[in-house]
This record gives sequence, C-alpha cells and structure tokens, in this order.
Amino acid sequence: MVQDIFFGAMMGGLLAIFGIFIFVLLAAIYIYTSLALMTVAKKNRTGPLWLAWIPVANVILMLKMAKLQWQWIFALLIGIIPIIGGALIMAGVVYVWWQICRHMHKPEWYAILMIVPFVNLVVLGYLAWGK
Repeated sequence: MVQDIFFGAMMGGLLAIFGIFIFVLLAAIYIYTSLALMTVAKKNRTGPLWLAWIPVANVILMLKMAKLQWQWIFALLIGIIPIIGGALIMAGVVYVWWQICRHMHKPEWYAILMIVPFVNLVVLGYLAWGK
C-alpha cells in the first residue's frame, strides 16, 4: 500500500516536471517564431510589427507580407472540414509563404519546407536573419 502511494506521488512529480518542460519549450518556440516573423515583416516594410505576437493576428501580418487580401483569414475555417480540411490549410500555408518568399526575392520552394516540422523554424530563421 505504501509503495503504491509512493509510486503515484513519484509519477505525479515526474508528470509535473514534464509539463513544465513542455510549457517552457513551447513558449521558447513561440517567442522565436514571433521574433522571426516580426523581422521578416520589417524586411518587407510591412506593419504593424506587433501583430506578429498575437496568435490569429499574425496570419493577417503574413497576408499583408504576401500582398493578399485580409479576407483570406476566413480560409482558416476550412480546417473544420474533416479529412481534407487539414490538407487545404497546409496548401494555403504553402501558398502564402510562396508569395512571401517571392516578394523577398528568395527561392519560392522554401515555402514547401514551411509545412515540415522543425525545418520550418530553420527556414523562418533564414528568411528573418539570413542574407
């Protein structure tokens, strides 16, 4: 009986530590992507730059950088559609980043890498701070 209580307490502590680690990791990724998006917007002379820090408003900033109309924000509602919604959202993300890369005079195929996990962080950093 005592072993069960000890095991439960130990697992609860490990779960709490893991939760804190995941929170810090996700916060660091969010700060990095927001800083990079803000820098890309500054390079494109697109503003307001503070939109990079607001979760849905950063999509509006990306649409401004891609020179697309703000009504594209409603394309996020496509994600509601089962099965094909996610694929359509990914296609939209590639299209928006394709336009951003084109306006930055970078290779457009970088946009395809924006849907690859962790590679997108490298590409975003290159677009922000690369030559």
